[in-house]
Amino acid sequence: MRTTVPMLLTVLVLGATAPAGAESIQVGQPLGATNEAGKFTPLSPNVKVYGSFRFTESCTFDKERNLIVVMNQGVKQELQPNDGYVSLIHPDGSVHTSKWIGASRDGLTLNDPFGSAISNGVLYTVDSGLLRSFDLKSGQPLKSVEVTGATFLNGVAVTADGTAYISNTRKEYRVFRVTKDGKVSVFLEGAPLNMPNGVAIDGDGNIVVVNVGDDAVLTFSPEGKLLKTEHTVEGGNDGLIITEDGTKYVSSVRFGSVSRIRPGEPAQIIASGIPSAASMCYDSIQRQLFIPMNPNDAVAIVPLE
Repeated sequence: MRTTVPMLLTVLVLGATAPAGAESIQVGQPLGATNEAGKFTPLSPNVKVYGSFRFTESCTFDKERNLIVVMNQGVKQELQPNDGYVSLIHPDGSVHTSKWIGASRDGLTLNDPFGSAISNGVLYTVDSGLLRSFDLKSGQPLKSVEVTGATFLNGVAVTADGTAYISNTRKEYRVFRVTKDGKVSVFLEGAPLNMPNGVAIDGDGNIVVVNVGDDAVLTFSPEGKLLKTEHTVEGGNDGLIITEDGTKYVSSVRFGSVSRIRPGEPAQIIASGIPSAASMCYDSIQRQLFIPMNPNDAVAIVPLE
């Protein structure tokens, strides 16, 4: 039997070195202002600023800096191309850097970032039909790999060896595999994929995918064999987190809930009423979920037990 467990929900309404030959971009600095004496002064500790989002689809957690890395699509492409940017957010939801990647467009192309992931000091995001990567410390672009056959790339997960698994939500239901050296192949195609969206790697190195089209949580081996099918309380799913103990958290972008699936137990709803709950991330230090809310220009924070 599936049950519902109420939890506290906070909603914040928000308005390495580059490879040889790569153009250098300017990244944004933490919030601050230049005082009357002409000296740049960082934001004082007693001030908290909330904001900086514009249609954020995903986020990921930088454990080394204890910051949330948030992907923003910016202005619609038909109005202004190449306006995507990346914000850095403190664990309490306040702004660290409004525009970190995206403070300058010199040497940067970031149009429409969707899913994101961090692995071995590299930030990955899918941007239209491309897999882009950035140095996590400097923000410098590293690679852009065209995913041949892509029609709508969405979620991404990356293994420790740099292999990326990317969902193609529509029109073809696929999961692509992109190796560290840029080799692209189709990892999964067709049923039981049903508008695949969120992707994650579990503790055994298996690839886990959630569907928008139903409530299935699908675990595949690295060889593409379906190992297990679990179910969330509600369908229409987007974000997927797997914690150290194997617990899965799944956000429903269609119905605004978060399902928790503990190993061997039925799914439970732990948070609800979150509009457009998209591709969330897990803050493993403060033990909380950050959930982008797409057109609401906001992020929800759900503390975990």
